[in-house]
Amino acid sequence: MLTSKQRAYLRGLANSIDTIIYVGKGGMNEQIIKQTDDALTARELIKGRCLESSPISSREAADLISEKTNSDVVQVIGSKFVLYRPNPDEPVIELPKSKKK
Repeated sequence: MLTSKQRAYLRGLANSIDTIIYVGKGGMNEQIIKQTDDALTARELIKGRCLESSPISSREAADLISEKTNSDVVQVIGSKFVLYRPNPDEPVIELPKSKKK
C-alpha cells in the first residue's frame, strides 16, 4: 500500500515516461496481463491507456490489471493510468520513507 507522499513521488516520475500498455476494442485479455507483468518487472513504473473503442473504462482496466499483477494503481486520469510494482530482486525506484508517529 502506497502512502500519499509515495504516490505523489511516483506521479512525478510518471510524467516523463511513455505509454506502453494499450487496452483496445478487444478489452482485457491474458496477453495484456502478461505484457503488463513483464513490463512491471523490468521498469517498476508503467503508463497505460484505454482507447476510445475499449469496452471498459480506464479505472476498471487499472483495477483489473493491478489485481492480476499484484501492483498498485498510482493514478487514473481520463483514459490513462499509471501502475507501480517494485522489483523484488533489483529495485530501481527508491520511494520516500513514510514517517512513523
